[in-house]
Amino acid sequence: MAETVAEYDVVLCIGDTTFLDYGSIVAKKEGYGPIGKGGNGLILHSALAIEPEKGESIGLLWQKLWNREPKQKLPKDETPVQKKRRQAAARKEARKRPFEEKESYRWVEALTTVENLVSQHTRVIHVFDREGDITEVFDKVRQVQHTGVIVRAAHNRGLDFESERLWSKLEAQPSSFEQEIELPQTSKRSARKAKLSVRFCPVNLRTPYRFDNRDPLPDFSC
Repeated sequence: MAETVAEYDVVLCIGDTTFLDYGSIVAKKEGYGPIGKGGNGLILHSALAIEPEKGESIGLLWQKLWNREPKQKLPKDETPVQKKRRQAAARKEARKRPFEEKESYRWVEALTTVENLVSQHTRVIHVFDREGDITEVFDKVRQVQHTGVIVRAAHNRGLDFESERLWSKLEAQPSSFEQEIELPQTSKRSARKAKLSVRFCPVNLRTPYRFDNRDPLPDFSC
């Protein structure tokens, strides 16, 4: 696959996670782990290469498969105060874990693996959903040479050397493009028209204090 991708100057790499639920298959329950709300199975993260002009699939560049460990059974007689303390202790313990041991590391792992896999004359632009809006992702992008990233923003991040936030900065920009979109009826909403407005500008995202490199993270947001 790396040889095929090398034929292109620019390639999109779509990253997403799939939950493989085997909860209803008794024979496969052992050796898997909890997913979703009461599910049982595996988690699969894929990096799919796409030709950017025609949107045609080139093939898989990378995949990672893993399972979560079963959760400990909660005490039946736990009081609200005890529950609050237990959850606070769990969050504190999670913050101490190295980033490489967390599930969210898969987004950075995709960047790193594909960077080393693909020819140096091919620029790979990763496309992530809101789960990929992680500072470690942007920090890794500034360390590599042939990789970029497009992330659907999930956090109203602070801008470096300014008290302004990302959302207000973008809302203050002039609209460069507008289009009405027909939204079909679903079980949760009526059919309606929505107006799409595109605004964009370059910004520098503030780097959290936990990073050794405190330089701002260059970003082009829209």
